[in-house]
Amino acid sequence: MNSTSQRDLSAASDTQYQRRVLLAAPRGYCAGVDRAVIAVEKALEQYGAPIYVRKQIVHNKYVVQTLEKKGAIFVDETEEVPEGSIVVFSAHGVAPSVHDEAKASKLATIDATCPLVTKVHNEAVRFAEENYDILLIGQAGHDEVVGTMGEAPDRIHLVDGAEDVANVQVRDESKVVWLSQTTLSVDETMATVGELKKRFPLLVSPPSDDICYAAQNRQVAVKKMASETDLLIVVGSKNSHNSGRLVKVGLEYGAKAAHLVDFADEIDEAWLEGVTTVGLTSGASVPEILVDGVLGFLAERGYADVETVKTAEEHHIFSLPRELRRDLRGEAGQATLTRSTTEGQTDAAAATVTSRTRTGSHGGNSP
Repeated sequence: MNSTSQRDLSAASDTQYQRRVLLAAPRGYCAGVDRAVIAVEKALEQYGAPIYVRKQIVHNKYVVQTLEKKGAIFVDETEEVPEGSIVVFSAHGVAPSVHDEAKASKLATIDATCPLVTKVHNEAVRFAEENYDILLIGQAGHDEVVGTMGEAPDRIHLVDGAEDVANVQVRDESKVVWLSQTTLSVDETMATVGELKKRFPLLVSPPSDDICYAAQNRQVAVKKMASETDLLIVVGSKNSHNSGRLVKVGLEYGAKAAHLVDFADEIDEAWLEGVTTVGLTSGASVPEILVDGVLGFLAERGYADVETVKTAEEHHIFSLPRELRRDLRGEAGQATLTRSTTEGQTDAAAATVTSRTRTGSHGGNSP
């Protein structure tokens, strides 16, 4: 073998073992998350702090911390919001009872529910009106599931995975339909649907796919690159269902190891031992700045070669909540003033009646 051939083989060997990053596309923010975060930011700019947010606006630690610094106050329940304030409902949606609570407390509301979640809510209402039993495939306790079930609590049955199918009881097996939490994986959902159809052969499917386009696209990208990765890093918070699913999907499709991190400084350098190819993606509630931080961390450790793995184009844009075009501070203040005035008039009337009663009881016409 001549020296030129030896050099070629050596170069090929170096390329084969060169450290690299496979960067998934699409990744990060979806249109619904972008809309919700901007809604809080615009509310703060337009109305000033504080702006209250019921639950986390999206399931991401960095986003919540950043909005808190700007003046957002996150609460668990509507009753924690002072009367006359502005409250934003998160991208995951809320039950009708929450809207009623806000109205009773004279709160001005901004509904940042993702339009895709709203679609599922509308389907639940329609099927309930048609007297169907609705089998909602989803994660028990997830904010989105709680909100959807609130649309028709006496008609919706939660099915938390294929193993939960045996527990389902319905009134009429000929009137059963399934819906799903939008952030589930397609594989996970269809496995549950398959088991449901074995029990309920007449099971009706929703008119359109309830799986969020963003959740599906991010999972497809991970599936494509997983078998080539020694380590998959998913940027996202632990309470983000779609981020957690990306870790599981990566492992199921061939990644040798996979970890979920909020920030680059959570990466354990021991994970990189013997690793040639790192796969990198992020959940649908993750801003790109956090992915950039991980890329910087990896570049400093020799993973400077970045190759994008693109499986879809996303061009979805959702308009901002219409409430941002109104004077919500004025509306909330007027509602509070009206109630205060009404209560004052009621108290005065009651005092007058009491006074007259007392006067009469003591013989008001006597000298």
